[in-house]
Amino acid sequence: MLLAGDIGGTKTSVGIYSPEKGPREPLIEATFPSARYSSLEALVKEFLSRSELSVDSASFGIAGPVVKGKVKTTNLPWIIDEKKLGKELKLRSVHLLNDLEAIAYGVPHQKVADLHTINEGLKAAGGPVAVIAPGTGLGEAFLTWDGKRYRAHPSEGGHGDFAPTNSLEIDLLRYLQETMEHVSYERICSGHGLPNIYAFLKDRGYAREPAWLAGQLKAATDPTPLIVNAALDTKRPCELCKTTLDIFVSVLGAEAGNLALKVLATGGVYLAGGIPPRIIPALESKRFIESFSRKGRFSELVARLPVHVIMNPKIALIGAAFHGLELAQN
Repeated sequence: MLLAGDIGGTKTSVGIYSPEKGPREPLIEATFPSARYSSLEALVKEFLSRSELSVDSASFGIAGPVVKGKVKTTNLPWIIDEKKLGKELKLRSVHLLNDLEAIAYGVPHQKVADLHTINEGLKAAGGPVAVIAPGTGLGEAFLTWDGKRYRAHPSEGGHGDFAPTNSLEIDLLRYLQETMEHVSYERICSGHGLPNIYAFLKDRGYAREPAWLAGQLKAATDPTPLIVNAALDTKRPCELCKTTLDIFVSVLGAEAGNLALKVLATGGVYLAGGIPPRIIPALESKRFIESFSRKGRFSELVARLPVHVIMNPKIALIGAAFHGLELAQN
């Protein structure tokens, strides 16, 4: 029996899996508010107490770089250690994965219904696969074929230097440099980044903020959903929000294309994270695919790469479970 988990700053999902049922069919599953618990150990102990099922190994996907079996969670005050966690929970083995690494492990196990295709492209069997995930932050990972199966590799590429591709984006970079020591792609292409784009357009006078939206934003704890919803609202269009989302989509397309070039993703490019499924109409516009494939001498090659949006919100949990079950069987 395997315990698998997707650990996030807001919520943590955990489940128990068997080799017979596989990574898509947990025997039991639950989601907890992460901030309510002082540690992952405390959360897992409460989960396990709800069931008579026993587990002997665990696999967790966590936001943050995993180094030598240890990780300091990005959005939680938790320091997680494989050995300490195993001892505390009395498990034979515990394996920690970067959250994007966990998502990447889940990609080969997605069904057609789990995906929304943006660009059909031409998939090469066994070709490298790129994964880019704008959510709260911007995660990146990739997979390579070892002759028998795909292997996932973590990355912190979302923190790479933002490279503007037009005069408006150059102005955006200069604007953000006024208040930030380092402007990465994550500062723009993420849930945290959308308000940065919005503030830039508003402060620079590119578009006017509607009074009705100003009131809502003032009362909101998280402005990102409001900006996205207003951008996609055809009944009450907001030019400021629409332009914000346009820039976001262009930057996402450019960085997805950059990642595809770096790993030569002939096996496809997958958009994960919480934002892509919510902005399908914007991703299906010419803006995204043109930005994705505008790569000079390699434009034709990139334009032929398949691009899919992962619609399954449990992809990271599936990936963590798959990896844990695979380790247990080998």
